[in-house]
Amino acid sequence: MSSDKNVRRRVITPTTDASNTDPLLRHGELHVDDKQPTGCERVFISYEKIKWYWAPAFIGFWLLLYCAISIPASNHLPRPLTIKDEAKYPERFIAERAEMNLANLVALGPRVVGSRENELEAVNVISSRMRTLRAQLGAVHDIEVDVQVASGSYIHWGAVNMYQSIQNIVVKVSPKGSKSNTWVLVNSHYDTVPAGPGAGDDGSMVATMMETIRVLVKSKQALKHPVVFLFNGAEENPLQASHAFITQHKWAKNCKALINLDSAGNGGREILFQSGPNHPWLMKSYRRAIKHPYASTLAEEMFQHNFIPSDTDFRIFRDHGAVPGLDMAYQYNGYVYHTKYDRAEIFPRGSFQNTGDNLLSLIREISSAPELEDTSKHAEGHTVYYDVMGWFLVFYTETEGIILNVVVAIGAIVACGLAIKLMSNKMGISLKKILKHTLHMFVVLILGVVAGAATAIFIGVLMDVMHLPLSWFTHNWMMLGLYFCPFFFGLAIVPAMYFHYTKDDRFPIGQRVQLLMHCHCLFLALLTLVLTMCSIRSAFVFMLTCLFYTVGVVFNLSTSLHSRNVIWVIPHIVCYVPPFVFFAYFSHGFLVTFIPMLGRFGDSVNPELILAVFSVAVGLLTCGFVVPMLHMFRKSKTIICSLMAITLICIIIAATPLGFPYRPETSVQRFNILHAKRTFHDANNNVRRSESGYFIMPQDRRTYSVKNKVINMTMARDVKDDCKKEMNCGFPLYNMRWLKTRARGLWIPASEPVLGTVPVVKVISKKQTTPTRMRFEMQLSGPDHMGLYIQPLNSARVEKWSFHETPLRLGFKPPYYIYFSYGVNAAPLNFWVEVEKSNGIWSTPSLELGVSGFWIHHKELLTSDFTKFVKSFPSYVDAVPWPASYETWLY
Repeated sequence: MSSDKNVRRRVITPTTDASNTDPLLRHGELHVDDKQPTGCERVFISYEKIKWYWAPAFIGFWLLLYCAISIPASNHLPRPLTIKDEAKYPERFIAERAEMNLANLVALGPRVVGSRENELEAVNVISSRMRTLRAQLGAVHDIEVDVQVASGSYIHWGAVNMYQSIQNIVVKVSPKGSKSNTWVLVNSHYDTVPAGPGAGDDGSMVATMMETIRVLVKSKQALKHPVVFLFNGAEENPLQASHAFITQHKWAKNCKALINLDSAGNGGREILFQSGPNHPWLMKSYRRAIKHPYASTLAEEMFQHNFIPSDTDFRIFRDHGAVPGLDMAYQYNGYVYHTKYDRAEIFPRGSFQNTGDNLLSLIREISSAPELEDTSKHAEGHTVYYDVMGWFLVFYTETEGIILNVVVAIGAIVACGLAIKLMSNKMGISLKKILKHTLHMFVVLILGVVAGAATAIFIGVLMDVMHLPLSWFTHNWMMLGLYFCPFFFGLAIVPAMYFHYTKDDRFPIGQRVQLLMHCHCLFLALLTLVLTMCSIRSAFVFMLTCLFYTVGVVFNLSTSLHSRNVIWVIPHIVCYVPPFVFFAYFSHGFLVTFIPMLGRFGDSVNPELILAVFSVAVGLLTCGFVVPMLHMFRKSKTIICSLMAITLICIIIAATPLGFPYRPETSVQRFNILHAKRTFHDANNNVRRSESGYFIMPQDRRTYSVKNKVINMTMARDVKDDCKKEMNCGFPLYNMRWLKTRARGLWIPASEPVLGTVPVVKVISKKQTTPTRMRFEMQLSGPDHMGLYIQPLNSARVEKWSFHETPLRLGFKPPYYIYFSYGVNAAPLNFWVEVEKSNGIWSTPSLELGVSGFWIHHKELLTSDFTKFVKSFPSYVDAVPWPASYETWLY
């Protein structure tokens, strides 16, 4: 037996030095560091988690920020000045005067190209106001007025857009004795769609321009360069008058910078959604001058990539005149856009003041800019810009944006990497193992995002299958339950299940949630780098998220709060408040814009899927760092599952009358309805088919909502069979959009319409110029809006014609479409077409010619039967009716 002195004993001495702790005991280390809650902490914390009943307060806190800060900032308008204020502020824009201008213009009713209201009365209203202002000229400025009448054509949306004798009213305000040949151009349009009076689109901007001219001509502050105000008489046709000005007017060549004013709603704040392109100095001028900034690079990129189904004159000035500029528009209350409810009495006076203040300052700033002398020398690339809560504008060049994105993204990656390394050291887990945990958590995060997106998209499909689309159209709050909650559920439930099935005493929940948030930051940093590499300037939104999260990480690391299982949440909440408020403000503006638009996307698009995807993007941006904090509450899985309970409640509400999308006047359903006559001729010029009826173009997904409420609506049939048999389905298609969605139309047989002067095509001459070529000289007469369709037959092809050459030069696929309208001159359109037929056999038809006519401002032609049919639509429908015709011939 050995003696006691040969026995080795191991003595463990208590120590507070983590490096000297026995590895077998080190797993409890974090629990040693995390002190038991005392005093006030006991109210919130229990067993390393926040007590479950604080979860509603946590969620309510973020909703309160949204409702109390973000929404008011988005809707804020300045105090409007009245005529009584004019003596006190002689150099200020007076909103009440602009309101009076609008009332005078809107009193004319719809102002459609070719109508008396547009071509005579609107011109008189604006010209009369300019004559009054000329009589009030001060000692500093001169004013010149010119009425342009022009004809021309260009390519728009794959068709020839042709116009004849449309009008512009052009006003130039110049410093007395000015010899400058560089001018600023300001544009808006006074014409409207057939549906309504166009108070928002675009009478409000016309009224604003008129008041701005008044201030300038009476001002004692001299402009450095002249300013041209273009009152555009044919924008809705579309964009014809701006093309006429920039390609033909005598003053066009001197216009070096543009301010374009348009509207997709009725009031609110005008958003700057296009700039340049490639002229950063314009954004510098905007930042210096603007009093109420509202601008977004994201809006610009979405508009230019056709996410917004619209177009403005900005594109015409840019493409046909190489004029750089700023494109601004109203977007609030898009429900009344292009409807009869776009009225002056609902237009907020504060919107006039907001736009007037901005426009007046911007004109003065740009007209004094040294870059205006030679804008070509200052084409320096794209810009990144966005306003912060309407308080100030952030602006930098694209190059600076790339540097900023890369620096912040790399900084975020480094900060998260350091935090993960310290987490490894503190818990006594090897770096290799913690990196493995990080990889697993990153995969869990991605699966959560996918699960959330899939859940939201599934709800979107389900709502459509259940015939409940657009239930959020009036009650926008329902989208929170229908799409945001499912996304948040998926985003949270996957990590929750992972935490549940992989419990580890050495890896407390507080540290695991931190690791999840670090992974989310890494994901956004990588996304920022990828989008930056793809030259997507809107990557700044993810950069900002990474930036503020990184600040929270750095604070926690510097104060050692990262090692505490609960307290670390507080710095992250504090640091995330600014980006949350900003992104909520930012997103609210887009939702206010897009939700009304989804009511006019046509019935071929499921709006639920669009809103679901939008909700995923917004939810990830605004709450990507909020949702993971739900895991810090006790009963977290119950809290997460309650989100789906909210979704279920909203689905039930959607099936009730409260979820019905439409309301009279405020959020209407749209239909275009033509009382049409269709006539088709054969090769012998005999009528092979003739019928009359109502041609209906649905504007949204819920066409069936009126099926049992409208006279004879149960007799409606789709036109797909006609599309297989006839050129362009054989219906009168009003414009390029109708041409693209023609197969979605409905047809109801009905009595014959009463038409005005029907379109007539006369063959002036038919001459064979070569054995394989025939030249047709023709003449078209008819109403002021017509469509011409040309389809070569039997191996023939159109070789030349008198129309715009681009469709033939670029090989557009026939049938070719020519949209034609005229203003003050109804003279017939003379044209010719040369057809090539390689086999030289002219005994068979070589050409099919279709002509449609539209009497869109002739209410006196509506028959009693048609009027009765239109009036049978429910009160929540805005039905826009007019007579039309379609006729074809073979040559």
